[in-house]
Amino acid sequence: MYQYNAFDQRFVLERVEQFRDQTQRYLAGALSDEQFQQLRLRNGLYIQRLAPMLRIAVPYGLLTARQLRTVAEISRRYDKGYGHLSTRQNIQINWPELEAVPDILADLAKVQMHCIQTSGSCIRNITTDQFAGVAADEIVDVRPYCEIMRQWSTYHPEFDWLPRKFKIAVNGAGADRAATRVHDIGITVRRGEDGAPRFDFHVGGGLGRTPVIGSLIRAGLPQQHLLTYLEAILRVYNRYGRRDNKYKARIKILVRAMTAERFRAQVDAEWEHLRDQPSTLPDEEVARVKACFEPPPYEQRTDEAALLAKQRLEDPAFNTWMRNNVAAHKQSGYAIVTLSTKPTGVPPGDVTDEQMDAVADWGERFGFGEVRISHEQNFVLPDVPQRHLRELFANACELALGQANAGLLTDMICCPGGDYCALANAKSIPVAEAIQRRFDDYDYLHDLGPLDVNISGCMNACGHHHVGHIGILGVDKRGDEFYQISIGGNQAEDASLGKILGPSFERAEVPDVIEKLLDVYVGNRFEGEPFLHTVRRIGVAPFKERVYADAG
Repeated sequence: MYQYNAFDQRFVLERVEQFRDQTQRYLAGALSDEQFQQLRLRNGLYIQRLAPMLRIAVPYGLLTARQLRTVAEISRRYDKGYGHLSTRQNIQINWPELEAVPDILADLAKVQMHCIQTSGSCIRNITTDQFAGVAADEIVDVRPYCEIMRQWSTYHPEFDWLPRKFKIAVNGAGADRAATRVHDIGITVRRGEDGAPRFDFHVGGGLGRTPVIGSLIRAGLPQQHLLTYLEAILRVYNRYGRRDNKYKARIKILVRAMTAERFRAQVDAEWEHLRDQPSTLPDEEVARVKACFEPPPYEQRTDEAALLAKQRLEDPAFNTWMRNNVAAHKQSGYAIVTLSTKPTGVPPGDVTDEQMDAVADWGERFGFGEVRISHEQNFVLPDVPQRHLRELFANACELALGQANAGLLTDMICCPGGDYCALANAKSIPVAEAIQRRFDDYDYLHDLGPLDVNISGCMNACGHHHVGHIGILGVDKRGDEFYQISIGGNQAEDASLGKILGPSFERAEVPDVIEKLLDVYVGNRFEGEPFLHTVRRIGVAPFKERVYADAG
């Protein structure tokens, strides 16, 4: 992974001391709440319902074991002994004291971490496939390009004060595990006929109050133009994006207002002035960054399928976990492991300091000291030798990280909701727990197959409910919490937005509604047909009829 040079380290340390001074001035009354707001947001510090929340940057979801241990220690020393894995592949701590935040940032800087631009109207953490660099279906390893974009976007003088927050996702595999179609910019990297990387740009995607699937505005862009084309897009957005209404300030609103064709024309005209300017990406710079992502020293081992087959026959629980939480690796004899953070009764994405320490240990013991965070709020160990999978599974089970539910109904994406967030209309975590308890049966879950359930506590859609196969949105009705259900959403390469079934439900009714939806699916599916495909084939009407059959 990328290692700081002397400039990088000095830059981050200077930002820590600047924020320490800003915090001291604020606490002394020299800065007002309004004056301090943008300063703290640029350093990832929110004021939530109950306490400050600090969002720690994890560029493209990649951590070293040492960095994860540092976060665990911070959670012990300055918080309540746990953290939260976010859908942008970052880590959040929910209870830091404001006075301690500069010390937290200083501790992070010691291990090449920071909280810069994890909030505010700027380019946020760039996300990607959690399996990047190791996936068997990978076409191009996009991590070097994510790092190049991270360096380009950090405190970029022209894009530090955009109309609204700005999110970029990058994918280089056959399957889109980065949800590129629902980002402000989604980039797909593939190979051209000459074998060189080519970049396809989808722009104007996003969720929230106005969910939109991004529009393709440029295909086949050569590598050297990556940054200049990004600058052209951001310049057009910065110039024409609305600043008078934050609910209409995202680039998706601009693209829709202009139409994708007119927006593309504006970008292309801007790009004509930029394409040979200083941001043109030279091959030697790409090579420099790529050198940071050279494959680790893999052992040359044969595939150990026979050993695994024997172990799976001996241990049905291990077999279930292998089937669901272990993905194919491009290197023979290795595997990619997803460690689910979704045991029943735990808020999705929450991890204790003990779990973080253990995952760091496993990253070293069963790999090369690297850990990933997925868009689905789970940990990933990218380089596990197949011969160690059973031992890792046993260790994971001891610390409630061995759930065999990755990609299944109980592997939910869930925002913190009304328990923590001041913007939420309703609580999300109790709904997630009620669903987990109702469907806490592995045999049933595996019979259902792949099924994304996404829960948001408000229209800001931090739980990505619009693209859940089943989406749940908390709404307020005259001070009471209700939940609106949608089906048919999808975040992958064939992205789609879910369709609302009808009137919302009380919280206690939600598990019953989910069960009715699943009954319709099981009764109508073809053999081996996933939930999403059944919804697309038969439509929403049969599900709606079943759910509201007993309504007054």
